[in-house]
Parts: sequence; structure tokens; C-alpha cells
Amino acid sequence: MTKRVAILQSNYIPWKGYFDLIASVDEFILYDDMQYTRRDWRNRNKIKTPLGPQWLTVPVVTKGRYFQKICETEIDGADWAQSHWRQLQANYRRASCFAEIAEWAEPLYSRRYTHISELNRCFIAAICGYLGIATTIKSSSAYEFHGERTERLASICAQAGGTVYVSGPSAKDYIVQDVFDTARIKLEWFDYAGYPAYPQLWTGFVHEVSIIDLLFNCGKQSSRFMRFVTR
Repeated sequence: MTKRVAILQSNYIPWKGYFDLIASVDEFILYDDMQYTRRDWRNRNKIKTPLGPQWLTVPVVTKGRYFQKICETEIDGADWAQSHWRQLQANYRRASCFAEIAEWAEPLYSRRYTHISELNRCFIAAICGYLGIATTIKSSSAYEFHGERTERLASICAQAGGTVYVSGPSAKDYIVQDVFDTARIKLEWFDYAGYPAYPQLWTGFVHEVSIIDLLFNCGKQSSRFMRFVTR
């Protein structure tokens, strides 16, 4: 029996490709036992504004914590949440589906989160729920770690009962095919190319923004602009 597994660090309100990857597998594992990296997607993402793409960044505590894991990274304060929601309102209130998405998205910004992993997982789960993605989502902490890099990924996949490991294309720089071959796990590369444009506010089209842009603009029709989400 085939079981498809993907393992990826959590991101703050990720782009549409992240959710297509989740929808393409049977189990998605949040790899938050990895070292936190600064100026990355863990605590920030982009939205589209009249002036072009703009970062929304969740402040985290990093001073003196050079080797902390993603799951250990604490959020610095709570003022960011109100600021982020105000920016979303200001830039998307004219979007066709703003009211529909705001009904469940705004309450997410009223909760208190202590760690970036907790925040990311909450948002990811809520968006999956709206899109009808039924993939099982687990944390890497639920599994034992063996080896380094490729060996670790193959081990986690095997513990999850995976027969196919689906990886993002950026991992081609370090994943060793032979390790998966030895573990008798098929390695597949996910392709993010070829996404169609969708109705977007402001001049010009931008793919590299948070999925929240697609949801505000297209609502229940968002799946038409994705490949593995069928709702």
C-alpha cells in the first residue's frame, strides 16, 4: 500500500505551493526540530500592496540563541498580531472574498501564541480546513531521529510508514538519492512551476506571496488556481 509523506519546516502563512504539497501527500510532517534560521520564511511572508509585495514579520527572540530549534523559538510580544491584521484589512478589504475569509482568519490574530511553531501550525491547520485538505499533519517530535540530513528524513519517513517521500525542489542540493533507495522509499520531487494567474488587486501579478492573497481574492474558488486541492 502506497503512503506519501512530506517533511518541511513550518512557515508563517505560507504561499499556495506549500499547501499544494500538503494536499499531495497522506502525511505532512512539520520539521520544527531543525535549527531556526533568521531572515527566512519561518516567521514572515509577503502580501501584495499598492506599492508591491510587502513583508509581514512576526518578531521572535533570537539574541544569544544562535542554535535554538524552530520549535524552541519564542514570539517576542503580542503587538504584532493587531498590526498584521490592520495591514491585511488595509490591503485586502476591497478583495472579493475578504469578508468570508476574515470571518475565520481574524480570530486567529486574537489568540495568544508563545512560540512561532505553535502560531504557524495553527494558521496552517486553519487554512487546510478551509481548503478541505484532509492530510494528516504531525510534528517531527513524534518520531525518533537517526543520522544526519538525508538519513534523518528517510528514517522519519520510514517510521511514518511512508513508501514515497515527496520533497521540494530546493532539497536537491543536499538529498542523497541512494539513502532513499537503500530504505526502499521512492523519492519524488514536487514541481512548483506552471501555476496560473488569478484575479489580484493592484497592477501586475505576483506569485510569490502568502496564500492569504489567493484566499482573499478567490475564496472557495481558490482550488481552481492550485493543482492538488480539489475543493
